[in-house]
Amino acid sequence: MSDHKRIDDETGTETTGHSWDGIEELNTPLPRWWLWTFYATIVWGVIYVILFPAWPMVSGATQGVLGWSTRGLVAEQIEEVNLSNAEITESLVNVDLGVLPENEELHRFAVSAGRSVFANNCSQCHGAGAAGVQAAGYPNLLDDDWIWGGTLTDIAYTVRHGIRNEDDPDARWTEMPAFGDILEREEIATLVTYVRSLSGLAEGNEAGETLFLDNCAACHGDNGMGNRELGAPNLTDAIWLYGGTEEAVTETIRYSRFGVMPPWSERLGEAQVRAVAAYVHSLGGGEATVADPVTEAEAEEAASVPDASFPASAEDTPTEAGAGDVAPE
Repeated sequence: MSDHKRIDDETGTETTGHSWDGIEELNTPLPRWWLWTFYATIVWGVIYVILFPAWPMVSGATQGVLGWSTRGLVAEQIEEVNLSNAEITESLVNVDLGVLPENEELHRFAVSAGRSVFANNCSQCHGAGAAGVQAAGYPNLLDDDWIWGGTLTDIAYTVRHGIRNEDDPDARWTEMPAFGDILEREEIATLVTYVRSLSGLAEGNEAGETLFLDNCAACHGDNGMGNRELGAPNLTDAIWLYGGTEEAVTETIRYSRFGVMPPWSERLGEAQVRAVAAYVHSLGGGEATVADPVTEAEAEEAASVPDASFPASAEDTPTEAGAGDVAPE
């Protein structure tokens, strides 16, 4: 290797003085346009660091002189949509849920918004299609089997307060005892067979019926059809929250179940609670709601919808059922 610089005879360009096996390296300068572009990117990088969030810190990033962020932009867009739907959202909050399905425009708005609420907050447990997860005890919301009732009012209450949680004093609450500490193993096996026979999955037996009447009928009823006031499931419809196999029913009777649903009222707000209730109710298993008694004038007012424009699909209104109002950063 040589470090002797010279002018290349063929190109007239100075060499760098580097030579490998007789091959010399030319000292060819970069094009000026490339250099100026490179310098411009450096200048732009400095300006960007000054104006926009850039450097990561321990608990955040530098905010920049402009204080702009994509989060702030999204928050502004959310606020714009919320303002454009303020009147119809207020109508949703104030309407009697018993007459909501009769108001086609308001009901369509609620179902559309509720679809996004469900996707953002409920699908993680109940599934994107609301079919539930039996192995984990997450109910199927598509059928017509409701432990606590399937009217719009019932569903809204469940969403608002949750089930068996410690956060809301008005949460729906029921607790099944663990019969593994009460009955013998043989008695549990006999009872399992009888319980499964109520929905045609096994042959009934007199001993199992006696055990059922003595231990289970107080909540589930003598005929096993349940009691919604107590949150006791119907055992005769072949719809099982945790599964109807012999193993699953044995597990339920021996150790009990204690599914918990959080309350959503504080996180979602009343409008979104009602919206997601309307969406769940519309999935196919919803039951008719008996409206509260109202005067003729009140009924006309409830049936009216303010002049407000809104998209027809939840995809066009991602903020109607999202995380609520967010102040721009």
